Amino acid sequence: MKIAYVLADPGIGLFGVKGASVHAQEMIRAFAAMGHEVTVYCLKRGTKAGDASTETVPEDLRHLPVFTAAVTGAKDTAERELAVLRAASRLATLAADEDYDLIYERYSLFSDAGVQLAQQLRARTGRKVPVVMEINAPLLDEQRQHRSLHRGQLAEEITREAFAQADLLSCVSEPVAAWAARQRGKSSAIQHGPGQRSPRIVVTPNGVNTDRFSTAPTPRHDDAPAGAAKAIAAPSFNRAPSFTVGFVGTLKPWHGTEQLLEAFASAAEPDQRWRMEIAGDGPQRAQLESLAADLGIGDQVTFHGAVAPSRIPSLLRRFDVGAAPYPQVQDHYFSPLKVYEYMAAGLPTVASAIGEIPALLAGPTGAGQDAGLLVPAGDVQALATALSALAQDVELRTAMGAQARRRAVEQHSWIRRAADLLQAVHTGHSPVEVSA
Repeated sequence: MKIAYVLADPGIGLFGVKGASVHAQEMIRAFAAMGHEVTVYCLKRGTKAGDASTETVPEDLRHLPVFTAAVTGAKDTAERELAVLRAASRLATLAADEDYDLIYERYSLFSDAGVQLAQQLRARTGRKVPVVMEINAPLLDEQRQHRSLHRGQLAEEITREAFAQADLLSCVSEPVAAWAARQRGKSSAIQHGPGQRSPRIVVTPNGVNTDRFSTAPTPRHDDAPAGAAKAIAAPSFNRAPSFTVGFVGTLKPWHGTEQLLEAFASAAEPDQRWRMEIAGDGPQRAQLESLAADLGIGDQVTFHGAVAPSRIPSLLRRFDVGAAPYPQVQDHYFSPLKVYEYMAAGLPTVASAIGEIPALLAGPTGAGQDAGLLVPAGDVQALATALSALAQDVELRTAMGAQARRRAVEQHSWIRRAADLLQAVHTGHSPVEVSA
């Protein structure tokens, strides 16, 4: 099967370092591993459009066909919105000269490129090509709350019509699926007469490429200058073992990294060799570095900055525990990629009991916290207590890590996610389908 993968989000480079870049690459890998031929149409390849030095291209994707349409003619954010709209349309036109069996678009504001492509292919060939819209966040709400949205009504109209005309909406979590259903229901394209059917909605959580992660520890280098980022695979010295708490993610308020620093400072004893390693960058970095210094743990915390996806597996092998300390929010809609990666690396996770995380760590029955420890969201003292418990019990860490790895391999591979999705496209049935 030939698949057109459309990525019209100007903030996501296909070969960038964001979690969204990882998600895109892994879905493409999964489709290819299943024998499908994938061609990508996107706005930029790397972190910065047109700058090859910002691209981190994995060896196995080096020959992936990738076509780009630049966002041009934008002097400010208002004009940029229209520039994205134009660029998305150019992506559809670029792809329309080829024949495809499936169109797969990652939802982004001001783009209905997948639907446009389907219309152009039908006009040229007479074939109806199914469109899957992958929805990872309520972007309309996010943009209004955390950034700026100048043409809100236009963005809403494009979103609703794209959702209504797609054949399948693949949502990363139940809350996102509920949001997508509300948006779809407001579309003028939805017909509710006899024989008419709205696009189906399925939940496709994040997953992990378990082949990229191993559980063998990477030696640590504990003698680097205080606060400096250290080479991930640096040699170790003959010293007593330390306890390392790790965090991977963008440094933004909704990831709770400040609570993690506070809990670490509360739990770490002066005579214990505790360390924390933080992989990721973002607007909070300077604030978090200052907080670590104020808490007296600046020399125990390493801020690695943005880390290329290819280096994440070796970094995780330095951790003893992975952390996902999400704060309490009204609608937690994330499917936490970091937790899946911690699990695949054989790490126990200390995480907030929020969203889908309890099911990941406690299992489908919720009978026990056998792949990690759950704490109330935003509870610094509970987080500190959980870290201390795992620091003091190597056997518990080992058992939880083994169960986490086993569960990741058996239940959460990207190939399984892609197979479930394609089953929903071709048969109309999915393991996790959402009623409208």
